[in-house]
Amino acid sequence: MQTGLRWIEDNMPKLITLADAIWGYAEIGFHETRSAADQADFLRREGFTVQLGVAGMTTGLVASYGEGKPVIGFLGEFDALLGVSQKAVPYQDPLQPGAPGHGCGHNLLGVGSLAAAVALKHEMQAAGLKGTVRYYGCPAEENGSGKGFMAKYGLFDDLDIAITWHPGAFNMVTYRGSLAVNAVKFAFHGRTAHAGGAPHMGISALDAVELMNVGVNYLREHIIQDARIHYVITHGGGQPNVVPDFAEVWYYVRAPRRTELEEIYRRVVNIAKGAELMTGARLEIKFQDGLYEYLPNSVVTEVLEESLREVGGPRFSEEDKAFAREIEKSFAPGQKEAVLRSNHVPPEYWGITLHEDIAPAFDKGQLGHGSTDVGDVSWIVPTGQMSAATFVVGSAGHSWQNTATAGMGIGHKGMIVAAKAMALAGYKLMTNPDLVQKARAAFLKDTEGKPYISPLPEDMMEPPV
Repeated sequence: MQTGLRWIEDNMPKLITLADAIWGYAEIGFHETRSAADQADFLRREGFTVQLGVAGMTTGLVASYGEGKPVIGFLGEFDALLGVSQKAVPYQDPLQPGAPGHGCGHNLLGVGSLAAAVALKHEMQAAGLKGTVRYYGCPAEENGSGKGFMAKYGLFDDLDIAITWHPGAFNMVTYRGSLAVNAVKFAFHGRTAHAGGAPHMGISALDAVELMNVGVNYLREHIIQDARIHYVITHGGGQPNVVPDFAEVWYYVRAPRRTELEEIYRRVVNIAKGAELMTGARLEIKFQDGLYEYLPNSVVTEVLEESLREVGGPRFSEEDKAFAREIEKSFAPGQKEAVLRSNHVPPEYWGITLHEDIAPAFDKGQLGHGSTDVGDVSWIVPTGQMSAATFVVGSAGHSWQNTATAGMGIGHKGMIVAAKAMALAGYKLMTNPDLVQKARAAFLKDTEGKPYISPLPEDMMEPPV
């Protein structure tokens, strides 16, 4: 893999420039127009066949090189988060107050995966390898889940292996599972009336929302412990002296397994129907998103870990370390220990500010209580995932601190490590049919032979944006 790894080394300035451009755009899900276009242009110049605007999404991107089997896919993202705009400085100073920012490091995630795909392409050319390398630019992981739409359109069906990574505080592979989720808006339609003079003439949509929320809050006692239900009222009416004729609440319902989620979600829907009966307000269910839990493939993950150890961790400069120490000073009291404890990080790592070595997979057997659309891919094809150190140890997820490090040397160095490790893992899997077969066997065991069925409604062919 010398040719591919050398390509990453030689092209680091271009890769960093691309990552920084996307960091500066900070475009939210399904609106990553410039981010997707820049990636598409880069891949075209590298000889990939590029499709932009796939699976009902204007910013969905699939790029391919080569032909035939095996097909190795790298998953990338490029969406930002609302409200975490931040300059690349170690104190809170937004580029624009209230604007989006890359507090999850997806500017790095997408470019790192893109670099791995291009590096493997160069190795294929140099060695005359047969097979296909593919890059997926996946919109809206944070809220909308582009991979779910790509899955519904069958864009992962011919993959043999999927590889991805996520910016984090540690250099390690990821075994931790995630929660399946349904994101749904429950809208109620009533009838306006003067709330003081003729309230009996109105039907309050807000009453329906509040009654639904009360019912769901009573349901919490009777669901499994690892399930999660949370909501926000997105619309509650206009003014107090008018009975609201429209109100809406947005729910996330999560559980460790898709089958468990579907049962809990059925009960939530029944509660919404009960609120409709109690108030007379008409219920409208607007499905937003549905995801599977993540299934780490043991074979792909082991190859990824071996490759990560061969590449080695990032080496941070004194300037990077000084920056990280200043970031650490901004943490709330007790934050670092709380973050590390909740992520099952062993105490021997608590004194680190920036991680430069390779950590063992201390998340093996653990359940993460977030959700990711990588889960849907992992139910279609054997999938492996890793993290690389782009954040300060102890920083909270989706924070301005993460936005800051994602736009400077700390994030850049972690991204390059991830690109090299994923490219090397892709090469090993492409050139070893036995590993691909073992990964497939492990996949069939993990899924118990159950096929992937899209959780999105049949008529939902594009995101509700």
